[in-house]
Amino acid sequence: MTQQPQLVNDLLWLARELGHEPRQFALLGEGNVSARASDDTFWVKASGTSMATLQKGDVSLVSLPKVLGLLEHTYLSDDAIDIALINDVLVDTTHKKPSVETFLHALCLNAGATWVGHTHTLSVNQIICSQLGAEPFLGHIFPDAIVVCGAKPAVIPYVDPGFVLAKAVQAELARFYEAEGNLPKVILMENHGPVALGQSSQEVLNIMLMLDKWAKTLLGTYQIQGPRFLTQDDTNRIDNRNDEAYRRKQLVQNPTKISSTKVS
Repeated sequence: MTQQPQLVNDLLWLARELGHEPRQFALLGEGNVSARASDDTFWVKASGTSMATLQKGDVSLVSLPKVLGLLEHTYLSDDAIDIALINDVLVDTTHKKPSVETFLHALCLNAGATWVGHTHTLSVNQIICSQLGAEPFLGHIFPDAIVVCGAKPAVIPYVDPGFVLAKAVQAELARFYEAEGNLPKVILMENHGPVALGQSSQEVLNIMLMLDKWAKTLLGTYQIQGPRFLTQDDTNRIDNRNDEAYRRKQLVQNPTKISSTKVS
């Protein structure tokens, strides 16, 4: 295995935090994580492994250019995708087959994130799997969600996971950047789950924790006549305040690594 011990340990830490069962972010084989290893490579969770118990042998080092090259195709069959993930994109052929969501991770990392986490968070899915879809997340209801999760999420209507989903994410990231001038911190994939895009393992965990609180708060408000959304001016004010920018930077650059799990 190509050695990047601290990076791999941080990736295992993130996976286990997101897979910590009491949080109900990801159960069994749900979810995946990735981290940029170099200009041309990244680590990603292997297919069929568990976030909660992820081990060093359960992450795979893959070629970013090769994954992005596959996305130049309009269509790939399931068999072609399986062959490519096993034979074409691995930097080390002794590594396990990477997750089918490797395509999604490649796009997020290539767009500017250095760490990515994808979960099936119960509280979030209770909303984005409903008739309302991601609509409740298009307005904010408290300031810290703006600070941690960004002013706006990107939204993907349900499509087939894997290659087709990645093509939809590719289009949405391009649209989002053109409209907003930056990278989203959250992608909400309706009837599927959220993705957090960060600059550290701690930031990805922070985003998922705050997104969970946001979802739970929304669900509570719908029991009492519905949410009272902040105005767009209020949201913009929080997003651009100097003190909030400083706090946002501290949360990314000075990770506390408060763990519910232990990496061995």
